[in-house]
Amino acid sequence: MTLASFDLSGRRALVTGASRGLGRAIATALAGAGADVAVTARSAESLEETVAAVAATGRRAIALRQDVRDAAGATAVVAEAGEALGGLDILVNNAGIEQVRASLDVDEALWDRIVDTNLKGAFFVAQAAARAMAKAGRGGAMVNLCSLTSYVGIPTAVPYGASKTGLLGMTRALSAEWAPLGIRVNAIAPGYFRTAMTEVFYENDDWQAAMLGKIPQRRFGEAGDIGGAVVFLASDAAAYVTGHCIPVDGGYLASI
Repeated sequence: MTLASFDLSGRRALVTGASRGLGRAIATALAGAGADVAVTARSAESLEETVAAVAATGRRAIALRQDVRDAAGATAVVAEAGEALGGLDILVNNAGIEQVRASLDVDEALWDRIVDTNLKGAFFVAQAAARAMAKAGRGGAMVNLCSLTSYVGIPTAVPYGASKTGLLGMTRALSAEWAPLGIRVNAIAPGYFRTAMTEVFYENDDWQAAMLGKIPQRRFGEAGDIGGAVVFLASDAAAYVTGHCIPVDGGYLASI
């Protein structure tokens, strides 16, 4: 294996939920490794900074409007991305939402909004991408954004944890089913990264101090920490890796 194994030149990627935070960092990392990237969000206008970051690497960037809860729209978005980029080799299912709420107060609407976005949406985008990859006969690589809640229970995050635990199970099952198609399916589980979605936690200084005490590296994740794992899983360096989830968590899971 050489550094060339990590090169994504000539690859075409689709990253969902890429308007900010980890999605933007992932899209930029893929572009930095040589891939052209289509990025999606519920508002195409919100993708302007991501498109600019990808373009700054010298790669092509395509912005597409998508609400991943619309399962019927997944095929159209994948087709549009493939048409714009000349095909599709990589999918990163990043789109996700969370809303902290005590379990006794969770209603059906909140449950459906979180699970439909994080789990159902990821499945139907993956299904559409797999159909396109199989038709092209080139195979491909998929990376799902799981979570620490795929492994441990977090109070007030039950719908989110249920969706991310389901996403890990989905990753494993699809990796086994789609291996004959040449499609690898893996995941990463980000630890504690300060993003717009998690800002509610970081507003609490006591929470920050307590959490840092549980992370062996004694720091929270930064945007630059996430891209390497995704590039690895999307590249030929991981040609014999499928059905696995890599925690990117500063050692949190290893220490509990």
